[in-house]
Amino acid sequence: MSERPAAPASQTLSRGIRILEVLADARGALTIDDIAGRLEVHRSIAYRLLRTLEDHGLVTRDASGAVSLGARMAALAAGVAHDLQAEALPELTAIANELGMTCFLAVLDGAECITLASVEPRQAVASVAQRPGARHSVTVGAPGKAILAQLDGAEVPVAISPALRADVDSAAARGYATSHDEVIPTVQSVAVPLRLRGQRPAAIAVVHVATDLDDGEIAARLRRSADLIREALEG
Repeated sequence: MSERPAAPASQTLSRGIRILEVLADARGALTIDDIAGRLEVHRSIAYRLLRTLEDHGLVTRDASGAVSLGARMAALAAGVAHDLQAEALPELTAIANELGMTCFLAVLDGAECITLASVEPRQAVASVAQRPGARHSVTVGAPGKAILAQLDGAEVPVAISPALRADVDSAAARGYATSHDEVIPTVQSVAVPLRLRGQRPAAIAVVHVATDLDDGEIAARLRRSADLIREALEG
């Protein structure tokens, strides 16, 4: 007989954290009914949780009542891997503006790939949003593959298919990973590993819909910034 998943020590805290995760994954503001539906709780419960989060500045509501993450979340996020983010942001900005693509820093978080920082190009007809806090399985997307390429077999946090294993091995051999339509339909990504002593496996990546540059050219630009970030942090 299979065991039931252990109940959270605090259901209220667990639900509050889940609301923050839902809002981080959303591509826009959500209504209270949306949030209640995703948490599978009554609207009144979702409302009470949101009021508490709002009191702490973690969420905000606009004039219509739509909910999004609050400014306090940005302050908390900035404290995560602060030195890494501080060194990475100028490089992410340079890449974004040079290539006209959204550039971001991702790290391994359990069995997921989470975006720590992201910069959209100043001048672009259209760019793909990649918000800090966005997460997806490490088994999909170029950043996930670039992160997996840094791990030994026993370190891989989730079972991977033979096809993905071959893809990761290829990425490790050539020094960069690619993906097409894996996380967001029509979106392509290129990522390079960012190996740092004493820190979680990371990657620098760009996302775009179309470009005249080939993947190797993009990867070479990403690798230069990865090397600069590593030198700044490790000396």
